[in-house]
Amino acid sequence: MANRDLLFAIACLLCAMVTIQSGASIAKQLFPYVGPEGTTAYRLGFSALILCLIFRPWRHLPKRWGPILVYGLCLGGMNITFYYAIERIPLGIGVALEFTGPLAVALFSSKRKRDYLWVVFAIAGIILLLPDMDSQTGLDPIGVILALIAGTFWAGYILFGKKTGNQGSGGATVAIGMAVSAVVLVPYGAVSQGTALLNWELIPLGIMIGILSSALPYSLEMVALRNMPAQGFSIMMSLEPAVAAVAGLIILGELLTVWQWVAVLMIIIASVGSSMASSEQPKKEKAG
Repeated sequence: MANRDLLFAIACLLCAMVTIQSGASIAKQLFPYVGPEGTTAYRLGFSALILCLIFRPWRHLPKRWGPILVYGLCLGGMNITFYYAIERIPLGIGVALEFTGPLAVALFSSKRKRDYLWVVFAIAGIILLLPDMDSQTGLDPIGVILALIAGTFWAGYILFGKKTGNQGSGGATVAIGMAVSAVVLVPYGAVSQGTALLNWELIPLGIMIGILSSALPYSLEMVALRNMPAQGFSIMMSLEPAVAAVAGLIILGELLTVWQWVAVLMIIIASVGSSMASSEQPKKEKAG
């Protein structure tokens, strides 16, 4: 039964990664019509509505609003800067660069010198992408910077998510955070794109993005977390840049060069290594 539960958890997590990156690929196809701003408004608005209907966060209102407001703002900032980034660079590279955020959180919490090896892998991956920014047909440097900024917001999302996690249920926390980000960025998208957001041909795609990018993968991740060790969960999540690269190839036709694939692999190795290191640390502290 345990093996069956683990296999089910792995299947749920793989489905979550596929859906969230498929959602990102569909979102990128909306950029010519409503831009990253309007696409963000669709995603956050519909995601907040769906999650609030599912988790009914008004029954679990936090005692302290400061951390959850920052959590929601980081969630919104992560979304808008990531969409701005993948408007300029391939999806797989954008996700890989964004992963530097949670990677930094894991590494800064480590106290062992050998974990700096994963820093070397991450930096090597980023350095491999730098020559591409010098050529006219290579990576847009602004897109690379925006992806790294999205990673910074992701780090804030993780740190403040931990602070808010003890105040109520995880689902309610995410629903409130999503609502906060929607309150800020849906009006921004509406002002930026105007009546284009009311196009009835695009609204179903906006709903699909909200489901694929947030509501469905979050639910699947919750199921996976209940049925597999935290270390295994973190290691599998580290494969997301590769899933994003494949989704970008299949849905968007984005081809990566050999060196870009190597760079993505370097960042994945760094993420897997930091996940293993962060899971070993509590065991040692507990043993001591």
